[in-house]
Amino acid sequence: MAEILPLDKALRPALALLAAGEVVALPTETVYGLAGDATNGEAVARIFEVKGRPRFNPLIVHVSSLDMARKIAVFDAVSLKLAETFWPGPLTLVLKLREGHSIHPLVTTGLDTVALRMPRGFASTVIETSGRPLAAPSANSSGRISGTTAESVNEDLGAKIRLIADGGPTPVGLESTIVKVGPEGVRILRPGGVASEEIEAALGVKVLRGGVANSEASVEAPGMLASHYAPDAALRLDAAEVAAGEALLAFGPARIAGAERAVAVLNLSPAGDLREAAANLYHHMKALDRTGAGVIAVAPIPATGLGEAIRDRLGRAAAPRDG
Repeated sequence: MAEILPLDKALRPALALLAAGEVVALPTETVYGLAGDATNGEAVARIFEVKGRPRFNPLIVHVSSLDMARKIAVFDAVSLKLAETFWPGPLTLVLKLREGHSIHPLVTTGLDTVALRMPRGFASTVIETSGRPLAAPSANSSGRISGTTAESVNEDLGAKIRLIADGGPTPVGLESTIVKVGPEGVRILRPGGVASEEIEAALGVKVLRGGVANSEASVEAPGMLASHYAPDAALRLDAAEVAAGEALLAFGPARIAGAERAVAVLNLSPAGDLREAAANLYHHMKALDRTGAGVIAVAPIPATGLGEAIRDRLGRAAAPRDG
């Protein structure tokens, strides 16, 4: 299994492994990322190999400064305002690649755009110290539940990687919001840790929504596949009652009918707080999946604020799966 080190001991070995073209699991404010040097083709190929990720699904490139980002991509005025408002933080921007950039083409899967994000904390320190951008999708097997603790990453990928930097539970608990600015306006390709209302408030305009890809040709950015973030159990969304033998993923102070019949119950937020619910989502999904229940009934969750991103992840987790 991988070596798990606290952050105060993980920096030097992480830098050494990354310099050698290896991949390491690092905490960010969203989820744990499986990081490799975005300029090194062998490292990027290793990310796809470890995750079992389809090669047509692009990766997010993480940077430590706006200056580093501008050497990779061309910023329009609106994207620049979003970066200045929300970076560092859980916002990813899809931008045109700059001529002469150093990002390996495996990262962008042949697209002429790149997804860029500036994380907070340890991941940013690693990028700044190394001077190299990192490709870092979520540290989990492709299509499965993202890791929000070092232990969950180790359970999933520990046999395939050498180091996990342990920063404790990630505070946001959901992947970043992905935004693309185009002639038609500002479009959210994937809702996430920055709510659409926050983006609208920053720009003073309504944002467009839409980002489900059902084919290789329609993937514009990471996290767009229709089936994703999935447990072994089936998910039944907006459940009004719990059937015998089901587990219950609850939300808020009220319990839906038949909750007493559930084989296990976990509440995303007893107080109905969407930020708490987002932070708990993947951990609770994994815990209920371990009960062996064939179905997880999910209580209704509002679609406002971070509820939009929570519902997006649950919808993809409940989608029909290949095979």
